Amino acid sequence: MLEELGACTIDFDVLSRVVAEPGKPAWEDIVAYFGKQVLNDDQTLDREKLREIVFRDLEEKKKLEGFLHPRISEEFVKMVDDYTRKDPKAIIQAVVPLLIETHMQAFFHHILMVYATEEEQKSRLMARDGCSEEMAMNMIRSQLAVEEKKGYCDLFIDNSGPEEETRKQVEKLWQKLQKLRQARKGSSV
Repeated sequence: MLEELGACTIDFDVLSRVVAEPGKPAWEDIVAYFGKQVLNDDQTLDREKLREIVFRDLEEKKKLEGFLHPRISEEFVKMVDDYTRKDPKAIIQAVVPLLIETHMQAFFHHILMVYATEEEQKSRLMARDGCSEEMAMNMIRSQLAVEEKKGYCDLFIDNSGPEEETRKQVEKLWQKLQKLRQARKGSSV
């Protein structure tokens, strides 16, 4: 919704796929560590198999993150440079599912938390990924609790309700971001 209003978007889930394409260094490290069992027939990563491994073993999860996160950060910096070269006043939203858990909050001027109830999160994960309730709960519980994350954030959107309610909140937020950008005298928010 912010993108529809004019924000540039950098999605770390997309970046995680880009840096782990076949033949790239992160892909090579992942395959060398986890084995060819985590590959599809077309040599792309079988994300479901990887998810099953890493959400059951914290050490394996840390290992995977070690292969991905530094490379994702490099791609992020390149994209920010590209956006700000094109428009020095750009408002850039970085979609970072594990922002707090990976201690990346210092990279950003403001931290927006879009949250939903645990029940809603579980339902959405099961629908989106076709995963079991147990896997959805493992994924949710691998992150900090919503209430704990709120302490790190200065902007909030409650995404538990109907889409039109979320849209109203986003439109108010966009107005606030415009004011914050003006207050920063032309730097990106």
